Amino acid sequence: MNSVFNFFSPKDKKFQPLFEQDAKNLVKISQSLLLTVTTEDQEQQIAQFRETERLEQAGDDITHSIFLELSKNFITPFDREDIHALVSALDDVADYIYATSLNIELYKVTVFSQEIVHLAKLITEMSKDLELAIMELRNFKNTNIIADVCLRINKGESQADFLCNTAIARLFISETDAIELIKQKEILQTLEMATDKCDDAANVLEAILIKNA
Repeated sequence: MNSVFNFFSPKDKKFQPLFEQDAKNLVKISQSLLLTVTTEDQEQQIAQFRETERLEQAGDDITHSIFLELSKNFITPFDREDIHALVSALDDVADYIYATSLNIELYKVTVFSQEIVHLAKLITEMSKDLELAIMELRNFKNTNIIADVCLRINKGESQADFLCNTAIARLFISETDAIELIKQKEILQTLEMATDKCDDAANVLEAILIKNA
C-alpha cells in the first residue's frame, strides 16, 4: 500500500531540495572544522573560523526555511515529527561544530591532540554519510544505503565516546596546566556531542526508513 500511495502522491519539490542543501552545508562546515585543527597556517585557521561561522548561519537559514514550509504545507514527504527531528538534529550538529571552532578561537588553542583531529575526521565522515542517506530520501530506491549509513554512524558514535573518554583520562594524568586541561577537555566534549547529534539524525533516518519501507 505504501508503494501505491507513493506512486500516486505528488513529487515533493519543496522539502527534499532543502534537506539536501542542509546536508551539503553540514559537510562543508565539518570540513571547515577539520581544516581548522589540521592546518599549521595561522591565516588559514582564521579564515576557517570565519567560514565556519558563515556556514553555521547558512544552516540556521535553511532550518528556518524548512520549519516555515512545515507551517505552510499540509502534505509532507514523510511524518512532520520526523522532519522536525531530522532537521533539528542536523542543526545541532552544526551548532556543536561551530561551538568547537569558536572555543578554539576564543581560547587561542594552537595544539591539537590526535584524538581531537580524529574526532574532527569522524564528524566529517558522519556528515558525508548523512548527506548520502538524505539523498536517498528523494525516492527510497536503494534503502540499503540508508540502513548502512545508520549502522556506520552508530559505530562511529561509539568510537567517538571511547576517543573522548580516553583522551580526557590521559589529560588528567599528563596535563599539569589546569587551564590547558579545561580548554582541551571542553573541546573534546563538544566534538563528542557533535557525534551524538549525528547519531540522533541517523536514528531519525532509520525511523523514516521503517515507516516508508
